[in-house]
This record gives sequence, C-alpha cells and structure tokens, in this order.
Amino acid sequence: MITAYVRLEIRRTLRDAGFAISSIAMPVMMYLLFTNIGGSNTAEVKTAAMIGMAAYGALGAALSLGTGVAEDKSSGWLRQLRITPMPPRQVVTGRALTGTVVVLPAIAAVLLAGALVNGVRLGAWQWAAVALALWAGSLPFTLLGLGNGYRLSAQTTGVVNIACNLGLSVVGGLWFPVDLFPQWLRTLSSYTPTNRFAELGRDLTEGAMPGTAALVILVAWAVLFGAYATVSYRRSARTV
Repeated sequence: MITAYVRLEIRRTLRDAGFAISSIAMPVMMYLLFTNIGGSNTAEVKTAAMIGMAAYGALGAALSLGTGVAEDKSSGWLRQLRITPMPPRQVVTGRALTGTVVVLPAIAAVLLAGALVNGVRLGAWQWAAVALALWAGSLPFTLLGLGNGYRLSAQTTGVVNIACNLGLSVVGGLWFPVDLFPQWLRTLSSYTPTNRFAELGRDLTEGAMPGTAALVILVAWAVLFGAYATVSYRRSARTV
C-alpha cells in the first residue's frame, strides 16, 4: 500500500508546472547568472557555486512537498487517507520517500549545467558521489516541509516554507561563501543543516570524504524534523 501511495504522490508532484519552475529552472538560472557575471569566476568558484545551487534546488523541492500537503488538507485528501489502514508513521514515511525522488531533478539539473555550460570537471566517481550525497542529505528538509504542511494552513505553509528556504539558504552559505560572514554568523552557520548539507558535496568535489561532524548534525536535524512531521500529522487529525 505504501508503495502505491508513493508512486501516486510522485506523479502528482512532477506534473506540477510550478514545481518545475521554482525547484528546477530557478536554481539553474541563478547558478548560471551568479557564475557568469563579469567573466572572472574561477573553476573553483564555479564548482563551489554548483554545489550551493544544487543544494538550494534540493532544499526548495523538499520544502515544496509541505505546500502540497497543506493543500491536500484543505481538499479533503488527508481525510481520505485516515480511513485507510496506513498508520501515521507510514503516511509520513510515504511522503518523505516522495521527497527523496522529487529532489533528484533539481540536483541533476544544476550538476548538468555545471558540467555542460560552466565546464566543471570532476571524476566520474565524484559526480556520482556528489549526486548521491545531496540526494540522501535532503531528507531533513523534506521532513521540515511535511511538518509545516501538516501543522499549518495552505496559505501559511507557503509563506513559512519560503521563509525557511531563504533563511536556511542564506545563513547556511548556499548563496554566499561562509568566509564572508562575521565570526558569530559563521559559527551559527556551522550548526545549520543547510551548511552541513552543502559541505557533503564540497568535500567530495575536493576529493575528501564528508566529515563526521556534518553527518552527525544532519542526522540530528533529520530526527528532530521527523518527530516534528509525525507530531504535526497526528495533530492535524483534530482539525481535518
């Protein structure tokens, strides 16, 4: 049952034109714009920006699932799910698995732009490892989006997800190098899931394996956001 549910949600999400524009086209356009203004960006800058924008695209795609969940609440779809044999944990897990699929186009599009347009050169194993790391590391953001969607109204979820997207992107260093931040903000950034998320890809492009601190912090955020999503789903039963 959960497999059929995941397939249904994946088809619904990928057919949404708004999803394609905001989560796939926008990060690619921003990446190409940021790295081709002035013509003085080095290969290292283009590679680092590629990782940041791929992470930004994955973040946006993951959070967008929450907006869909909130719309499902208002349309009565969640009410229908509650009469199925699936417990809350399976419903949340199914949506989270959907998120692991729909982030892939956003990641792949930016990586392709880096290779084909900006001439980023990595080993075959590095391309595969970067894509895999960004894919797996996006789970905390999917859970955050789901928690917002289950807890908030459709309109409020959209606003909150945009705020989360922008805030986590800027503070996490996806748009600007963390080295430009003041020391206090640099320290704060190191504890954000987005900073450690991008770190996975940056380490791999430099030929190094992701550090233990990055993995531990991402797992901790995944557990926290997973609990938030589950509690929010159960809470929504009183309002749906």
